[in-house]
Amino acid sequence: MILTPAGGNGELGLRDVIYLALPLYHMSGSLLGIVGCLGATVVLKSKFSAGQFWEDCQEHRVTVFQYIGELCRYLVNQPPVQHGHKVRLAVGSGLRPDTWERFVRRFGPLQVLETYGLTEGNVATFNYTGQCGAVGRASWLYKHIFPFSLIRYDVTTGEPVRDAQGHCVATSPGEPGLLVAPVSQQSPFLGYAGGPELARGKLLMDVFRPGDVFFNTGDLLVCDDQGFLRFHDRTGDTFRWKGENVATTEVAEVFEALDFLQEVNVYGVTVPGHEGRAGMAALVLRPPHALDLVQLYTHVSDNLPPYARPRFLRLQVTATPTFKQHKVRMANEGFDPSTLSDPLYVLDQVVGAYLPLTPARYSALLAGDLRI
Repeated sequence: MILTPAGGNGELGLRDVIYLALPLYHMSGSLLGIVGCLGATVVLKSKFSAGQFWEDCQEHRVTVFQYIGELCRYLVNQPPVQHGHKVRLAVGSGLRPDTWERFVRRFGPLQVLETYGLTEGNVATFNYTGQCGAVGRASWLYKHIFPFSLIRYDVTTGEPVRDAQGHCVATSPGEPGLLVAPVSQQSPFLGYAGGPELARGKLLMDVFRPGDVFFNTGDLLVCDDQGFLRFHDRTGDTFRWKGENVATTEVAEVFEALDFLQEVNVYGVTVPGHEGRAGMAALVLRPPHALDLVQLYTHVSDNLPPYARPRFLRLQVTATPTFKQHKVRMANEGFDPSTLSDPLYVLDQVVGAYLPLTPARYSALLAGDLRI
């Protein structure tokens, strides 16, 4: 955040009132939300409440608020209630395009400043133009001051693609690529607290020239022909199924168009006897809605290619307090109904429906009698 006397146009002013409902043990809440706003007024909320949010903004004359992950989605999923507010700017990261459009249409006019960055990283981007869905723009001037590149990445091997000379290959416009940034005195990588082994894999050598060193963000981004950058997926989240790459964020966006879903977490799970990983979606319902499996199947079939349709569903109760999704843990937990207490469902392609994953169907799946 940039603090100026007057504020405006993506900047914060001394007269701004910032609303912060993120945990202070989270980097976004402490470093960006508190340290980044010194000199202005910050309203701290001990726990985020979508139902109370706009009343708080009205009461405290809030002009700026900071978001992360699905916070804005929780707000647009609230029942329509008219609240006057003075919010002019929303700053944060992880706002997906469909939620972005709904949020501005319902609560605007206000500016959304979407950002991208990592606590340990040496590269950050800011979308000052307001281009929906973008995390920044790869302009010549910006890349001259804060250099970075997108390189081709093989999700099967988990490694960058290299040419015959052993160098990485830059992506073309519209092609997902691994975001990397050169390590130098101006943009160093300081590593992690603890042993040097913690930084293993975060530095790439001989990327474009012998001896150069780049920081590996672990994130896949896409740069379009106008230079706008959009988040695609995390390298560990994208998986292969039926010989195709599946981006979990793209699948989640399709699910989130359903009004009875509040949160969607998509990841890949290993299935005995099958190559790659099958898609699984953990769902949190939007109160007071119920899960409509018929509508969900129709929507998924109409909007996703066959290989990208999740084979398993897991119905959950609540999200995490930091609004982050634990894909690795949930992928390791799998889909065994005997070990998970959450309701589980499996895609039966013969019937053309999501059906309860009973112990009998689970056994049939392992035996190869249930096709996924």
